[in-house]
Amino acid sequence: MSTGRLYGVGLGPGDPELVTLKAARLVGAADVIAYHQGVGKRSNARRIADGLITPGTVEEVLEYPVTTGTTDHPGGYAGAMADFYATCAERVGAHLDAGRDVVVLAEGDPLFYGSFMYLHDRLSGAYETEIVPGVPAFAAASAAAATPLVRQTDVLTVLPGTLPEAELARRLADTDGAIIMKLGRRFPAVRSALAQAGRLDGAVYVERASMTEQRWLPVAEVDAATVPYFSLIVVPGDTREGVRRYDAKPAVGASASTASAPVDAEAPTGGGRTTSPAELLVVGLGPGPDAWLTPEASAALAEVDHVVGYAPYVNRVPQREGLRRHASGNTVEVDRARLALDLAVKGERVAVVSGGDAGVFGMASAVFEAAEDPVYDEVEVRVLPGVSAVQAVAARAGAPIGADFAVMSLSDRLKPWAVVERRLRAVADADLVLAVYNPASRSRREQVARMREVLLEHRDAGTAVVVGRDVGRAQESLTVTTLGALDPDTIDMLCLVIVGASSTRVTRGRAWTPRYVEG
Repeated sequence: MSTGRLYGVGLGPGDPELVTLKAARLVGAADVIAYHQGVGKRSNARRIADGLITPGTVEEVLEYPVTTGTTDHPGGYAGAMADFYATCAERVGAHLDAGRDVVVLAEGDPLFYGSFMYLHDRLSGAYETEIVPGVPAFAAASAAAATPLVRQTDVLTVLPGTLPEAELARRLADTDGAIIMKLGRRFPAVRSALAQAGRLDGAVYVERASMTEQRWLPVAEVDAATVPYFSLIVVPGDTREGVRRYDAKPAVGASASTASAPVDAEAPTGGGRTTSPAELLVVGLGPGPDAWLTPEASAALAEVDHVVGYAPYVNRVPQREGLRRHASGNTVEVDRARLALDLAVKGERVAVVSGGDAGVFGMASAVFEAAEDPVYDEVEVRVLPGVSAVQAVAARAGAPIGADFAVMSLSDRLKPWAVVERRLRAVADADLVLAVYNPASRSRREQVARMREVLLEHRDAGTAVVVGRDVGRAQESLTVTTLGALDPDTIDMLCLVIVGASSTRVTRGRAWTPRYVEG
């Protein structure tokens, strides 16, 4: 006997008239209808399908064991839900093994934050499976509010309201249009994140989209105590600060005079200054932990209107209302610097951010390079120091840079490898401790091995070596080894390597270099 076929069928957001013809046909022909529902509640997906299910159809009710993060399960909420979905798969699989076709009902779309996904993960490899898409809730919500989401090249981001508030604010600031799902008790934090990102005005709250009891209103007017599960927030791309819109209609809660006026993308925004002298801050963020950000840097970042930098570093700056973020890739340092200087010339308060210390293989040098252009003569560049990666790794290891030391980058992107090798020999000949930045990458795998060969021409194989990876972060590791035992294949861009001098010692696993040098 052949097995049955599994269907994941999306029924749309609530209005039965939004069910597709294919979904209606499959529901009516199913041997078994399965659906999820909360304890003591009726499945909304089952309600949508009321008029489609044929009398006598077997119904498999998959009732959640828990709907919040509170549970006595030894594995916590995640463990309780994993066991639940495993049981659901067994129950549905039994019908399929008996040759019965099973239609699993899904509100909205089956693969968009839907419980069907977990059955699909467990069953699709063993049974013939078909997925029928449905109208997602956010499409119904934007239609209900008559609010265009995104236009032309705008980016739409879908965000769960369960994200940490700071992360949610950052992502809202970085996108054009957004949808925020999973509100409920998280609504106050979500509203706060919208305000921090400068996206509260124009954000629309939609409750029970497409259902008879649907309602929508500006997020700022919502009573947090009344927010149900079936709700979401629409953040139109037209509401983003600085977006140029000649044909945009007023957003909910905005007057026609303010919402329809185009924004000059070249004009200063936020609280920028229009008086000289113009100033550009270059800020070192430290290696990663918030505790390693200096009070001076933190205070400066709280005052600027623009943050410019490599995306991972810009992402570390907390979002707040009025802050504009300008993130870019890793190989356009001078272009980034010019953008920041252009903003500063216009009187904007701008910070260029860099990991570690901005003056150690960071953005400070690129800013001064760009600032040589006479057009920027009026801009004062001020560099705020940060904890450097070499300091952080050395502190974790003990005191390997307690005496004279040199710092080098092994990257040959901005200098020929012949120059790198010549400097390695000079450092080795001078018997200096050597701190190595940018030791390797996916495309540069030979440099560490070559460095080791060069240093071994001058140093004993027993010379102490420290390898710090992701120091300061949760996944940090620190290895104290020797130059002879150093394995180049274990080194990547997350590492900083410190090679000791001949005087460097290791005591109880800690590397340190005496301050004195014997003649």
